[in-house]
Amino acid sequence: MNRLLRVTAALAACLTVAVSANQSGAAAFAAWEVANVPFGDTLNVRKYPAGHSQKQAAYPNGTVLQMTGKCTGGVNLLDISNQPQWKQKQTVRYRWCQIWHDPAQNGNFVTGWVYGKYIAPH
Repeated sequence: MNRLLRVTAALAACLTVAVSANQSGAAAFAAWEVANVPFGDTLNVRKYPAGHSQKQAAYPNGTVLQMTGKCTGGVNLLDISNQPQWKQKQTVRYRWCQIWHDPAQNGNFVTGWVYGKYIAPH
């Protein structure tokens, strides 16, 4: 029961952020998915935007990610969301992008970073 309350509280917090951001004209999260990871491998989520940074979690192809919109190099996923998917993928290909996730699956959401080569608009 306690876990359910934590998950519910985390979801409520996400919705509050999304509603608040939506009132200002932008969504808080952009849905992208893990894509093009080689067969049998997973996409690592890192604590910081670097391949040598601490690994937080790993997700297989098809996993939908909650993107904060922030990518290295000043790219914002929300700013490019009206472009064709191929162009969005090209824009983030060599950048790190921030996600909002629950690596321990215990209701404690944190930010992490994924490499743009392995994500695609959902």
